[in-house]
Amino acid sequence: MKDTVRSGVLAQRRRRGPGKLQLRLNVNGETYEVMVEPRRTLLDVLRDDLGLTGAKKVCDRGQCGACTVLLQGVPVYSCLKLAIECEGKPVETVEGLMSNGRLHPLQQAFIDHDAFQCGFCTPGILMSLKALFDRNDSPTEDEVRQAVEGNLCRCGAYSKVLQAALSVARANEQE
Repeated sequence: MKDTVRSGVLAQRRRRGPGKLQLRLNVNGETYEVMVEPRRTLLDVLRDDLGLTGAKKVCDRGQCGACTVLLQGVPVYSCLKLAIECEGKPVETVEGLMSNGRLHPLQQAFIDHDAFQCGFCTPGILMSLKALFDRNDSPTEDEVRQAVEGNLCRCGAYSKVLQAALSVARANEQE
C-alpha cells in the first residue's frame, strides 16, 4: 500500500511538471531573486512579482507591443518571453528610463508633443524608441517609423509620436 501511494505522488509530480525555480533577474540595473514556475512569462514576473507595471498586458499574444521591454538592449515582447530565458541578461523597462529624478528625453518629448492618449501603448513605444536612440541618436523619420511598426496605438497618436521622436533627434543633432 505504501509503495502505491508513493508511486501515485511521483506520478502526480511528473504530470504537474517541475516546481518553482529560483531566478535572478537584472531589471533596470537592480538584481531581483524570485521563485517562478518555468512557464511564467517575463511580463507576468515583472508585473506580478516585481511590481513593475509599466509594461502593459494588452493582447498577451505578441501582436500589440504594449509589453515591449529591452532585453540586452533589444526590444522584445515580454508576453512572449519566458522569464527563465532572461536570467543573467539585463532587462530595461519604462520604469528605468527616468534618471536622477529627470525624465528621459523621449519621455519629456512625449509630454511636450502630447504623444499619448489612453497610454496603453506608450511604454512599449517608448522602449522601442529608446532602443533606436541607443543605436542612433539622430534617426531619420523612416527609421523612427520602422522602430515603432510593431507597436499598435488604438488611439492613433502616431503622428505625435513621430513628432516627439524627431524633436529628440533634432536636439541631439544640435549638441
